[in-house]
Amino acid sequence: MTWGVCTKCFRHLHNMRCLVEEKEISQAVIGRLPRYYRYLKDLKDSGKERISSQELSRIMKVTASQIRQDFNNFGGFGQQGYGYNTNYLYEEIGKILGLDHVHNMVLVGAGNLGQALVKYLKFKKSGFNFICAFDINPQLYGQTIGGIPIRPLQELKDYVDANDVDIVVLTIPKSDAREVAHSLTRTNIKAIWNFAHIDLELPASIQVENVHLQDSLMKLSYNIHRNSISQDVDQ
Repeated sequence: MTWGVCTKCFRHLHNMRCLVEEKEISQAVIGRLPRYYRYLKDLKDSGKERISSQELSRIMKVTASQIRQDFNNFGGFGQQGYGYNTNYLYEEIGKILGLDHVHNMVLVGAGNLGQALVKYLKFKKSGFNFICAFDINPQLYGQTIGGIPIRPLQELKDYVDANDVDIVVLTIPKSDAREVAHSLTRTNIKAIWNFAHIDLELPASIQVENVHLQDSLMKLSYNIHRNSISQDVDQ
């Protein structure tokens, strides 16, 4: 009998989903889930059928205790003396992340960054599907990016109201981002993925992920600087 198909496991899955609904999960735990998902995909694709928390710890550089604590937030997933079924764990984390159904997305800002995001094929493979793009540049109207049309920005709200759009991706200047974002609060969108250089604050009904690419470079710069100082001291 394989893990994930027996009556006990279906009962475990039901209890796990009830637990997730009742329990507030920390953002730190949620932030680690995509990394678990990514590593488990590699393990699954390599033919690894099961893995212990100790093995996963060595691969991911996260303590085995932390891994078990994270998974216990969602009911566990493992069997004592067996560890974790890699495929089952991968699929269940995918469900927790909402990757078991398609999220339609629209792009606002068809510049270089926006075009690169639309053309990134792994988004679609993970269920994130761009269906339209919008811009203020008339020269772009009627053109396509990765097979999706570019339309005038003034059509955004009507388009979102008429189509099943979950996520709006903003790759526009910060001077325009707040106005566009607030106009979307009067639509049925569920989330904004914001690349504008500004932190958006919107009603709780709309999830916002503010992405600041420059912050990552600044962290690298800090670590380079710190290492340089450390090397100077050692000399």
